[in-house]
Amino acid sequence: MNNLHSIRILMLNTSILCLLGACAAVSQGPANQRGDVLFIGDSFTYYQSGLDFHFERAAASATPPLVIKANSSTQGGAPLKTLWDIPGPRAAIENGGYKIVVLQEDLSETTVANFRDYARRFVGEIRKAGARPILLMAWAYKRLGWISMEQIAQAHRDAAKELDADVAPVGLAWQKVMMERPAMDMYASYREHPSIYGTYLATLVVYATVYQQNPTGLSYRPQGIGADDAAFLCGIAWQTVQEYRVPRSGAP
Repeated sequence: MNNLHSIRILMLNTSILCLLGACAAVSQGPANQRGDVLFIGDSFTYYQSGLDFHFERAAASATPPLVIKANSSTQGGAPLKTLWDIPGPRAAIENGGYKIVVLQEDLSETTVANFRDYARRFVGEIRKAGARPILLMAWAYKRLGWISMEQIAQAHRDAAKELDADVAPVGLAWQKVMMERPAMDMYASYREHPSIYGTYLATLVVYATVYQQNPTGLSYRPQGIGADDAAFLCGIAWQTVQEYRVPRSGAP
């Protein structure tokens, strides 16, 4: 009886924690929401309040303001292969009326072959829905260190050339910051997910890629990031986007 009583208490406590949002699994699929920009990815996309949250606010701080609605369809630990097999992301693409869809792959969690395959499938659905696809190049990390940042960058360059799609070179921007200002940590404490600096820089790189504009004029910066650091990250984002060029179809 004592063991049974303990099990029931444990189950009750677990249920309460899940209801309070303490469970680690996250899945979002705004199939019935409509907007301008949709982010599809794993926890790299939804961490630190989410790229959609920061992107909306960054765009609204432009001169003149860009009034957009950004949403996300994400699942923790899910590469594009997994995201393809769950209903939320594709339903959001089909029904959301989005102009832009940003696909974030965590290449360390999958293979280059799977990335190429499922990026191709997603881009097909995005274009069928009349939206513009953008591949978000994430970063390397030590826990799954089988692939380097250089290899991640090349995989995205190859996929983008095949699919005639733009790349938001976030991982390369991180690399620049870590070389120029190593004290500005892009990683959260356990060295995999982004710190607020990493998420803000990712937002700026996506903004610069989407609009082909220098984000330096944006007044938005997340809490905890000072004006000098924000200006530095804006400059890095713009420099990286300008330097990272993928030949378009038919170009040499």
